[in-house]
Amino acid sequence: MRLNKEHIWPIIGLVAVLFSAWLLVHQLRNISFDDILVSLDAIPLHRWLLAAIATAVAYKALAGYDSIALKHLKKNIPWPFVAATSFTTYALAHNIGASVASGAVVRYRAYTSKGLNGAEVGVLVALCSFTFALGTILLAGLVLLIKPDLLQLLYDDPSPWVPYALSAFFLGLVLLYVISSLLGLPSLKLGRFQVHYPAMSIVKRQLLIGPLELIGAAAIIYFALPAASNPGFLVVLGVFLASFSAALLSHAPGGLGVLEALFLLALPDVNPADVIAALLVFRLFYLLIPFAISLIIILIFERNQLIKQFSLKRLQRRRAKNSSPTNNE
Repeated sequence: MRLNKEHIWPIIGLVAVLFSAWLLVHQLRNISFDDILVSLDAIPLHRWLLAAIATAVAYKALAGYDSIALKHLKKNIPWPFVAATSFTTYALAHNIGASVASGAVVRYRAYTSKGLNGAEVGVLVALCSFTFALGTILLAGLVLLIKPDLLQLLYDDPSPWVPYALSAFFLGLVLLYVISSLLGLPSLKLGRFQVHYPAMSIVKRQLLIGPLELIGAAAIIYFALPAASNPGFLVVLGVFLASFSAALLSHAPGGLGVLEALFLLALPDVNPADVIAALLVFRLFYLLIPFAISLIIILIFERNQLIKQFSLKRLQRRRAKNSSPTNNE
């Protein structure tokens, strides 16, 4: 049986999910449900509020992804519509998995109603994904440069030069992208789509918005961890970048099992029940609540679209009736 190219990533994702599930079960064997409830109850109210604010920052930045792409396409769409579309896209994609595909479906349905064609929506999706990747690479390079010992949490005893080499590689990629935009190099071809290097004004926004969204998401976990054993924001951010990227590559719905397994592995000095409790807070604020709100937004959008279609058909029938030969006589 020949293995098609499109089957490779789903198989890799399934293997990653199964391995993460096995690893998670192995790590959770000594943690009881009561331990997790105690850890959740120990989170102070002000840290719940800070986690909620961090969620708002993350989703506001995610809306910036779409705004940047629309500016690149020279499309003027009202901000509330862009924000609602972005919120719904990411709330569904993060929970369903296969974020690029599921996000494309939502964006296509929303933005074609505002006059964009399929090719333009494809460029928008590609640029949003690229902005996320750019933010991840930039933050990874900076975190490894500032805290090179972070790599020891995920990899046993790396050579001292490895973190700096990785940092230089990541930051070099970002610099190459910036220089390519400055020089106006030929456009990138992504499958059937052709993406031109954005203007520097857009690149600057990408370099701000991409990292801001990831910082906001990681801050949810940071604020939910206990102050006494909290490893610090840079550590939480570094582990989040690695685990969230792995979760996206696995295509597991909500990164289920992947996030937990990597965080438990990378934070051995933190009470495992506290880690699981912090990740439950993350899932509640970043995944579940937005998912519930996004379903309401979709229902309202589809209702409005049906009303518009019904009104348009009724108007067309009236015009056809008024222009009929009988009425003209």
